[in-house]
Amino acid sequence: MKAIHISHFTPDVHSITPTDVPAPTPQGEQNVHVRITHAAVTHVDLLYAQGLHQNNKRHVQPPFILGTEFAGTVISSPSSSTLQPGTRVFGGGLGAFAEEICVPEASIRSVPGQWSNADACAVGASGAVSYGALHSIARLQRGESLCILGASGGLGVMAVQIAKAAGCNVVAVVGSDAKADVVRRVGADHVVSYRDRRWEDAVRAASPGGQGVDVVYDAIGAVESGIKCLKYRGRLVIVGFAARGGKMEKVRANRILLKSAMVLGYRFGEDGRHDPQRTKDAWNGFMRLVEDGSVKPVVYEEEYRGLEAVARALEDAKEHRAWGRAVVRINEGTEKGIEDEAAVLRSKAVMPKL
Repeated sequence: MKAIHISHFTPDVHSITPTDVPAPTPQGEQNVHVRITHAAVTHVDLLYAQGLHQNNKRHVQPPFILGTEFAGTVISSPSSSTLQPGTRVFGGGLGAFAEEICVPEASIRSVPGQWSNADACAVGASGAVSYGALHSIARLQRGESLCILGASGGLGVMAVQIAKAAGCNVVAVVGSDAKADVVRRVGADHVVSYRDRRWEDAVRAASPGGQGVDVVYDAIGAVESGIKCLKYRGRLVIVGFAARGGKMEKVRANRILLKSAMVLGYRFGEDGRHDPQRTKDAWNGFMRLVEDGSVKPVVYEEEYRGLEAVARALEDAKEHRAWGRAVVRINEGTEKGIEDEAAVLRSKAVMPKL
């Protein structure tokens, strides 16, 4: 099969090309075999390719297949699985920039009927991450004010919609007029440009009474600025460092003291390993919002067709051109007529052996 195989870290993501690698086979917990139709491009992928992510020090070392979020169709699964052959699924797992992948059942979910595979791929784990960060970690309450840093990104557009569904006043921080339009469309009450020299003041001015927001959701790695936006005894939750290119911010502790602020980290994957139930609750809470129509996928308008387009998509992520989630269409043709294929696969799965 074709895949984006990383044999060594590279600072030049534009040079990344697909190669032929052996197709995966289900083994152990990695027992659900999926044909990938779409893969999302995230800043994690960009950092993984360059060897700049903290996980590159231990867990993600070459050789590996790049990509972390995908949607597709189940090829095979255990007979006890709820995700039988032909089921459309989305979720996460290292190796998403490929034609096929094998993953644990717990890492994927059925695509909601109202979504295409591209829609589901654009949401990926971002919805559950944002739901968990806001509800489980920040303890967001109805009527509170929230500032979202990186509001136009894949995590940010989910956070905006989750916060609005919770009845909160949302101040979205973005970097362009096009991105401002995106966050307004998904419900942001106020939009601030971080290109303005005194943008932190603008965030506070947009909060009730101008005292600062109750909560800051930081997906970009701007903790000190986020603390400036908080009211006294406000909460800041860190979910990512998309704007830092792998270089971590050094925070002056007195900033936290002066605001009596709570600064909380939320590492979704690790959290799931330590407390699987909390991660399950985050997924369930988010999917309830999907079912009642409170959340809409946001797919970046640029088209990326085939694994050959991954390099261009990564470059666009590096230059912060994309909003929502950029989606690479891999085996998109397999989604057409998917119901027929699903019926055939299911019939094979239950056909008695002769």
